[in-house]
Amino acid sequence: MTQLPATGAAPAKTDTATHAAAAPAGRALAVGLALAITGAIAFSGKAIIVKLAYRHGVDAVTVIMLRMLFALPIFALMAWWAGRGKPPLSRNDWLGVFGLGVSGYYLSSFLDFLGLQYITASLERLILYLNPTLVMLLTWLLYRKRISRQQVAGMAISYCGVVLVFGHEVRLAGGQTALGAALVFASAVTYAVYLVYSGQIVKRIGSLRLVGLATSIACVCCIVQFAVLRPVGTAFDVPQPVLWLSLLNATACTAVPVLLVMTGLLLALRTSRREAGRFTDVARALSEESARLESRLITVNGELSLAREFVAAQSRD
Repeated sequence: MTQLPATGAAPAKTDTATHAAAAPAGRALAVGLALAITGAIAFSGKAIIVKLAYRHGVDAVTVIMLRMLFALPIFALMAWWAGRGKPPLSRNDWLGVFGLGVSGYYLSSFLDFLGLQYITASLERLILYLNPTLVMLLTWLLYRKRISRQQVAGMAISYCGVVLVFGHEVRLAGGQTALGAALVFASAVTYAVYLVYSGQIVKRIGSLRLVGLATSIACVCCIVQFAVLRPVGTAFDVPQPVLWLSLLNATACTAVPVLLVMTGLLLALRTSRREAGRFTDVARALSEESARLESRLITVNGELSLAREFVAAQSRD
């Protein structure tokens, strides 16, 4: 009968290669998460800088205009870089990008800046942290996506915490706290709408290109809003600290966090693709080994059948 060849060499080699590639992939994922966390922390500093600017007697329309004016060149460059070598956007894509830019960045930012005139930065940040729960509710309302009991419990705890902090601030600051909280909550709702509806456009044009274009549109909206509501010649008639705070807000708390978060997500997604590729290689190797084993078993079975027939024939003789 045929001698069975030794097995196990290919899986061992594949397993060694998998473990060898796992270390750099793990480091890339850790770097990606660190960048995303750093970007989220930097973005949270926006509220503190805005509150500092309000101390100099400027209003929300001026502060957000200066922020977006300084940030516009960075986001325009981001949109151009992300769109290199790619086909132009269709009319529907432009309409979608415009709608998301107005909802997710212009309205969201302006309502947030308005609300910060009446509430503390800590309450503002706490309300904005409700954004995942709003996305969950919107997906349930629009797409009937089921909400688990654990998610309901998490939402209840989140909103109870906000109510407790809100009640404390009402006692300290008075009735304007309700107006500020309502404006910031509306800001969170508009950004949740952006997150829910941006998925399909991201698949078509890419996340970095969408962010660059949508934020550029929001920057233009804020500048046009100032030109409509305020004399254009007074754009820079503000105390010098406001200009420096706006520049810091536009860079360290707006453009840089976006780049950090997007880079972190790209690293995480690339790591996920590499992990998927390694699992595919392992699965292919196992499939090949299974096919070889099946072939050997068929051969053995045939030889056993021949041997059984030979023994039966000898016994009949």
